[in-house]
Amino acid sequence: MITDKIKALAAAKARVAQLEHSIASGLNRELAGLPAKFGFSDVGPFVRAVKAAAGGKRSRPAKTSALVKRRKRAKITDAIRARVKKLVKAGKTGSQIAKALKISLPSVQNIKKVLGLVQTSKKPARKRRAHRTPAKRAAAPKIPKKRVSPKKPAAPESKPSQVSEAATPAPPA
Repeated sequence: MITDKIKALAAAKARVAQLEHSIASGLNRELAGLPAKFGFSDVGPFVRAVKAAAGGKRSRPAKTSALVKRRKRAKITDAIRARVKKLVKAGKTGSQIAKALKISLPSVQNIKKVLGLVQTSKKPARKRRAHRTPAKRAAAPKIPKKRVSPKKPAAPESKPSQVSEAATPAPPA
């Protein structure tokens, strides 16, 4: 029962693949015949005509080294430096000068800096702290001594030989 369903599924997949192939080949034949249908001998002129008819809206060009136009680096000459100085003294802003001379704003700032036309912010000088001598190291904590009770002198033991009979009290009679 399950094997019959698996076989039917495989046959359906094969039929779908065959239909996709027939559609693709029919579509390819139809697309290949379009230029001739509209009076073009080759695909290239036909594509250009379709793009022109689309209104000139082009998508972003692919970035390849041949198509991308790179901006050349501006050469800062003495004449440009003189013009920057003249425009700064005329009261123009950095971005206005950059647009007028077709150089970048950082280039304008660098030229102004070299010519001494940039006012640096004058912050008050920081007061230097007097160098303090390091404090003495803290004394190590005192460890309390153990309290030992004073030893009492032991009572001298009397030896029997030294004890006299007179010194001992007589037993009561």
